[in-house]
Amino acid sequence: MAKKVKQTKEKPLEKMTATELREAAKGLDGITGVHGMNKAELIADIQKARGIQAPARKTAGLVRDVKKRIRELRAVREKAVTEDDQRMAAIYKKRISRLKKQTRKIG
Repeated sequence: MAKKVKQTKEKPLEKMTATELREAAKGLDGITGVHGMNKAELIADIQKARGIQAPARKTAGLVRDVKKRIRELRAVREKAVTEDDQRMAAIYKKRISRLKKQTRKIG
C-alpha cells in the first residue's frame, strides 16, 4: 500500500514569524540581506519576488478619526473631573480606553 502524502498549506505571510519569513526568503531569487530586514520588509520583498500585489490599506484615515474622537472625549472627561462627577469621568475613561484599543487593532 502506498502512503498518502500530506500536502502542507503554507501560512499567510502576515501570520509567519520573522524567522519563518527569512527561511522562505532564502529560497527565492533576487532577495539578499534577509538577516538585516525586519518583518515588514521581508513580507514586502517576498510578495514582490512572488509577484503578489499587496492590497492597499486605508487605515490612516480611520486611525485619525478615532484619535480625534479620543481627544474630544478627553476634553469632556477633564470637564467631568473638574466638576467632580466621578461617575461620568469613569465612563469617559472606559470609552477612551476602548478607542485606544481600536486604534491598535486598525494600525
